Amino acid sequence: MGLTERIDFTSAAPVDGSLDVVWNHGTRGKGADREPAIQAHLYDEHTVILRQSKAVNYEAPFLFLLFGNDRALLLDTGATKDAALFPLRTTVDVLVDTWLRQHPRENYELVVAHTHGHGDHVAGDVQFEGRPNTTVVPRELDAVLDFFGFSTIEWPDQTVAFDLGGRVLEIFGSPGHHKAAITCYDPWTGILFTGDTVLPGRLYAFDYAAFLATLDRMVDFAATRPVSHVLGCHIEMTNRPTRDYPIGATYQPDERIPQMSADRLAVVRDAARDVAGSRGVHRFEDFIVYNEPRKSDMLRLLLRGLAAKARR
Repeated sequence: MGLTERIDFTSAAPVDGSLDVVWNHGTRGKGADREPAIQAHLYDEHTVILRQSKAVNYEAPFLFLLFGNDRALLLDTGATKDAALFPLRTTVDVLVDTWLRQHPRENYELVVAHTHGHGDHVAGDVQFEGRPNTTVVPRELDAVLDFFGFSTIEWPDQTVAFDLGGRVLEIFGSPGHHKAAITCYDPWTGILFTGDTVLPGRLYAFDYAAFLATLDRMVDFAATRPVSHVLGCHIEMTNRPTRDYPIGATYQPDERIPQMSADRLAVVRDAARDVAGSRGVHRFEDFIVYNEPRKSDMLRLLLRGLAAKARR
């Protein structure tokens, strides 16, 4: 089969993709049928959203696979390195092979990068060691700056372009939760990928000044772009306002949808500003701000999780 023509990732952008999906949310009890280790959903033919099963790791992070003409980007690798438990490499290889059958390319590359470097987003990196035509970006800040071409002077305010081959992503720094965190905007889908900075769950702001500056940066950026969805990497909130699942929960049957609106960014930012002078835990309808949490705040979180586990 010959090479196909290059795909136009600009004229029709942003495309009308689908988030009409029931996400895997864990299984009740030890005897229940276990859900697949990875759920893969096609937002459109060039964009795949994956979720790790809570039966494998309670974090159940979302991962994102974006195809361009010259390379694909896998954003995050999940919370489990063992391929027998979490066959991420196999899943990605199948998805890439399927895409290439429809859009043949020679020497097609894969870039594995991260929204940030916490363990539940980088554990699967080891599965891609030795994969041909593959670059795995290390989690450390210096490596992130170097790979994407950020200036150390302008970080984190600088926005850089990362070209997948006609599908040109815009990336800027978003420290506060993690010093090497990035936010990625995809003009093709209009999705703003916010990692663990903004999501329907617990927003752990370990450097609160940096966190507030990041939220300002996100709001200002979204005001100048057509943002279809804001997608973070976890769901921790229930559909009951202000209520989250206990940390460690492996079954979340009434969880919120993962996507948030661009307007919600300003709500998160304003709420974070309102509690800037008060360390600790602050609950809002669909997110919880952890303002430089103290050991006592994290201990209460863990004890609640242990109590819920004991009840299970």
